[in-house]
Amino acid sequence: MASIMMLSQATLSPSSSAKLSSHTLNPLLYTKPFRFKTNRKSFSVSAASSQHSLKALIFDCDGVILESEHLHRQAYNDAFSHFNVRCNSSSKQPLNWASDFYDVLQNQIGGGKPKMRWYFREHGWPSSTIFDTPPENDDDRAKLIDTLQDWKTERYKQIIKSGTVEPRPGVLRLMDEAKATGKQLAVCSAATKSSVILCLESLIGMERFQGLDCFLAGDDVKEKKPDPSIYLTAAKRLGMSEKDCLVVEDSVIGLQAATKAGMSCVITYTSSTADQDFKDAIAIYPDLSDVRLNDLELLLQNVVAAN
Repeated sequence: MASIMMLSQATLSPSSSAKLSSHTLNPLLYTKPFRFKTNRKSFSVSAASSQHSLKALIFDCDGVILESEHLHRQAYNDAFSHFNVRCNSSSKQPLNWASDFYDVLQNQIGGGKPKMRWYFREHGWPSSTIFDTPPENDDDRAKLIDTLQDWKTERYKQIIKSGTVEPRPGVLRLMDEAKATGKQLAVCSAATKSSVILCLESLIGMERFQGLDCFLAGDDVKEKKPDPSIYLTAAKRLGMSEKDCLVVEDSVIGLQAATKAGMSCVITYTSSTADQDFKDAIAIYPDLSDVRLNDLELLLQNVVAAN
């Protein structure tokens, strides 16, 4: 895979990793006994033949529980405007991440601080009302990133609190089905903990949030997705084998984190991730409105049995 360093807001090279897959994703349709294709073979197996079963259902937050990337982009651009962030001293306008550029960026680099750090390294450290001249040492650069991220997080919270944001279809029902049948339930997000807590409290409600068996945010691990740390940590805290966990993600970066952790992953894509290559997912859905817990149990059982 080509390096993220080939990204450019002005031009995205067709040969770079920023190039999105051209195939169209369709929801996976099936009847029992379950039959599906991987990139290597087709197979049909009985669920009873598997020694593993779905014991833990793990949700990403942004893009899965809520379609949030356009809200994050708005909050970043509001922060850049508030602090008059300009990577080019001759620019008359603050930095503004366009939607097409951000769709690629957010699916290549997890976490807000790593996104900004990469961008400023590539396009030049900016002037701002935080520092009149571009910061030249690590401490000042860290202060710039921290200040922007803190303000962006507060702005994002204001957007979530506005009451205009709703959870994606099917998420709450699947969570309730999992808890009702004794499954472990977790949320693992690369975002800042305070913003994820606010999202969960606002969108799934306090009772569901407090009923989670595990909740991890970007603050809880040293490495962000696609590094598998967050999912490996979740399995350990849940006391589960990775083979008994099923992850619900919306992007290739989350899919990579899950599969590197040894977990199966289903994708519920968004408008900004629909053209990505999800060949390693065990199922792909436009949303979870027609997906039941029994469907996910059978998916996992068949995958484990086939392997």
